[in-house]
Amino acid sequence: MAHHHPHSAPRPGGGLDSLTIPAAQRSMDDGSLTAAGLTRAYLTRIESVDPLVRAVLAVDPGAERAAEASDLRRRAGDTRGPLDGIPALVKGNIAVRGHGAAAGSRALVGSRPAEGPLVTRLREAGAVVLGTANLSEWANFRSTRSTSGWSALGGQTNNPHVLDRNPCGSSSGSGAAVAASLAQVAIGTETDGSILCPAGACGVVGMKPTLGLLSAEGIVPISAEQDTPGPMARWVVDVALTVSVLAGRRAAPLRPDSLQGARIGVWRLETSCFDTDALTDTATDALRAAGAVPVDVVLPGTDVVDAHELPALLAEFRRDVERWLQETPGDHPRTLAGLVAFNAGDPDELQHFGQELFEQALAAAPAGSPEAVAHRRQARAAARSAIDSTLATHRLSAVMAPTNSPAWRTTLGQGDAICFGSSSPAAVAGYPNITVPAGSVGPLPVGMSFMSTAGRDDELLALAHAFEQATRARRPPTFLPTSP
Repeated sequence: MAHHHPHSAPRPGGGLDSLTIPAAQRSMDDGSLTAAGLTRAYLTRIESVDPLVRAVLAVDPGAERAAEASDLRRRAGDTRGPLDGIPALVKGNIAVRGHGAAAGSRALVGSRPAEGPLVTRLREAGAVVLGTANLSEWANFRSTRSTSGWSALGGQTNNPHVLDRNPCGSSSGSGAAVAASLAQVAIGTETDGSILCPAGACGVVGMKPTLGLLSAEGIVPISAEQDTPGPMARWVVDVALTVSVLAGRRAAPLRPDSLQGARIGVWRLETSCFDTDALTDTATDALRAAGAVPVDVVLPGTDVVDAHELPALLAEFRRDVERWLQETPGDHPRTLAGLVAFNAGDPDELQHFGQELFEQALAAAPAGSPEAVAHRRQARAAARSAIDSTLATHRLSAVMAPTNSPAWRTTLGQGDAICFGSSSPAAVAGYPNITVPAGSVGPLPVGMSFMSTAGRDDELLALAHAFEQATRARRPPTFLPTSP
């Protein structure tokens, strides 16, 4: 099925769209598919489709060799588990052997970080590292007016559903690539919304695990208090298998009846700018039809989270990025002030927007100061309480909310016209959050997020899988040039 070369004109998925990892493994086991054939199909699709989407920063020259090695292992009866032979892209702020981790910035092109342990773990599991994915430069932490999906190294990534719409950030390339069937899975990173938003906007599944479940080593940091890698894919099962491999544990058991009897909070996110109530109603009906008990909730204290998160991150970013710059070998600035100076002198870096967040981080009270510590303490306490008190009061398994408003038109230099998102409480709390396609507004996808308390990752994956099977809402992108 997946070894036919896709057409040169993009069509929905080119035969790869509906493929799951378990189906690929069955086909490789029975010989109807090879890892080399699957890898070639993705590389061919990148060649034909990525010029429209611009999600891939660099293809890995060792990809086909890794796939052939996987086929040899399989013939010898020596496969390494569910990811063996499965092609994956890695976000460009995660250190990959031979590619470094420039975070989309020309300032880090000369840096030579050691490969991140999670990438090494992917290789050890037999996965095929297809290459690196574009991202919002510096993971969207350079300017208050930055455009998601743009980096000086990769240019602008487009939303594959409607090409003049934004893919959301900062894991823009990872989300757009799996939506466009340019990889089976992709690894993104999130500080707040950077996995959830692109997955929601591009119509795929994205998971931000509990903080600390997956190693953040080898990721160009924003803050150790919130940063985590996480997988993105077209199907919940692929995300579950990837998380299990990266975490070194058994995969979550996914049963389609996991919603039966589950009490699920429904947080509607009252906003003045975009109404997702109809989609939330449809999702709530689907929960009910699957045997769940939906309960309307409003997460308390999100204003407190919003007030303290950025001041905390500014202090932590300066501390954590300077540690990264100083510990990483190679030719690059060693301080945040050095980055600011580099950007000011570079012809490309500041062409569309500035570096106000870098400047604010330089001026902020330092990490470890009473002021910065208080911001972090208040942000985290409010975020944890928002989720935990809601779960406890209503005896819930999870809270469901629309992930974010549909994709806006990309306007370089005018910032992001995102209207709302529900990622902050789980991001600031360090709690797990997973988004699943839930429907569309015209051609633009909208996801529903399922969030819970620390360590409930497997339970969330099971609920998300049941929701996905009940709704079957995901649509392959059709690469419309524009939308009304």
